[in-house]
Amino acid sequence: MARLRQAFFDFGYDELTMVRLAEACGVTRRTLYNHFSSKEEAFRGVLRWRHAIEIEAGFDAGQRVLEQGGSPLDAIVAIMDTRYGMARRDLEKSPHAVEINYTAFRRCRDVMIASAVEYQDRLAALLAELNARGLLRLRPDMTPSALAQMLADGARGVNQSLPPQPETGLPERYRRMFAAIIAGCSDG
Repeated sequence: MARLRQAFFDFGYDELTMVRLAEACGVTRRTLYNHFSSKEEAFRGVLRWRHAIEIEAGFDAGQRVLEQGGSPLDAIVAIMDTRYGMARRDLEKSPHAVEINYTAFRRCRDVMIASAVEYQDRLAALLAELNARGLLRLRPDMTPSALAQMLADGARGVNQSLPPQPETGLPERYRRMFAAIIAGCSDG
């Protein structure tokens, strides 16, 4: 999967063929076809695989921050910077970043929605836990699910902001965005 991903980063989506993908992965075309019926299926598979890695890594990062005594805001920044920031930093290394991003939204919307739902459900569970432990005090009219949606929307907005902002500033931009969102949803 890592080699497939790198092939898309190196060559973009449109210029790749299954033959070229197989060569980039060091396998035969037949072997590649045993796993994926098309270039689009390979691309979708890479996206699912990376999303799973980024989501897990994000929650691991957030858990470490909490275990080290960090605030809920610190944990959320770590989670989002790992989940969304990692993807953006990796994608920016590719000369085909715009094409790959466009292709993901155009051909893999269902994959992206499924990942977002899984991610936001896990984030809502964490927010509910933080609220139950008294580390986060949500207003009575605010649910963990609604807050998770706002935070994820904010992170995606930070990543897609126009004019484009340097990726080095992502953690601080996430922090400012999430602090504002949490302040508006908190009860004190």
